[in-house]
Amino acid sequence: MSKSENSADLKIASIQMVSTPDVQENLATASRLITAAAADGARMAVLPEYFCIMGLKDTDKVSARESIGSGPIQEQLSHITKTNNIYLVAGTIPLAAKDPNKVLNTTLVFDPAGQQIARYDKIHLFGFQTATERYQESETIEAGNEPGLLKISVNGNEWVFGLSICYDLRFPELYRVLGQVDCHIIPAAFTYTTGKDHWEILLRARAIENQGYVLASAQGGKHQNQRRTWGNSMLIDPWGEVLANLPEGEGFVSGVLCKDKLNEVRSKLPALAHRKL
Repeated sequence: MSKSENSADLKIASIQMVSTPDVQENLATASRLITAAAADGARMAVLPEYFCIMGLKDTDKVSARESIGSGPIQEQLSHITKTNNIYLVAGTIPLAAKDPNKVLNTTLVFDPAGQQIARYDKIHLFGFQTATERYQESETIEAGNEPGLLKISVNGNEWVFGLSICYDLRFPELYRVLGQVDCHIIPAAFTYTTGKDHWEILLRARAIENQGYVLASAQGGKHQNQRRTWGNSMLIDPWGEVLANLPEGEGFVSGVLCKDKLNEVRSKLPALAHRKL
């Protein structure tokens, strides 16, 4: 066993990709990187938003949608987790929505036995418009309405994770609603333009104000649809220190979540206990 398996620590990995329009190609890349992270000792791996498809047009993800609990994407994810004996937070996949022309942008979590154990449908949908550009997730995505929590037990220690996705990062009230967690997990595909100015600042703010770890797994590069994503997948500790970071390209970073560190920060500056609202 690794050191993290013998203590109140948990090794976790953030996987970064530059996804393509080809679902099977992306699944093969995800499998390879998950396998590498597991071989490095990670007990949990997190994939980025849209890891399975970054289409040439926005409606491509609608064509790739699956019903919850069935479909080739979910079947392969289940197999990958069982093969690597790892918890997997599977970025986001397109699930069937009430509107047949839209999807739910959904995070599914699988346990080491390949069973789905948690789900979160992205609540906040990104959109912007300038004189030359326009992008509206709401045209192809149906918003979720329930916050997502994940609880697992590893070596007798319970770990609580908050689940959010990309644009959710800009809405601190969501993280307050989730309450005290050990780590916020944030799959993302931040644009290069917004990422270079806001990504790290927002991630560190969420870690500091909620006194928990933040692990963000991002898309990181130039895609075939000419979209450029910011990357910089990272793990941040409860004091706001960046413990690991991957600026660009595919790969993974990892680090250890430490119960002692959480307790230390919350004891010396008990801001959560001082809340009035």
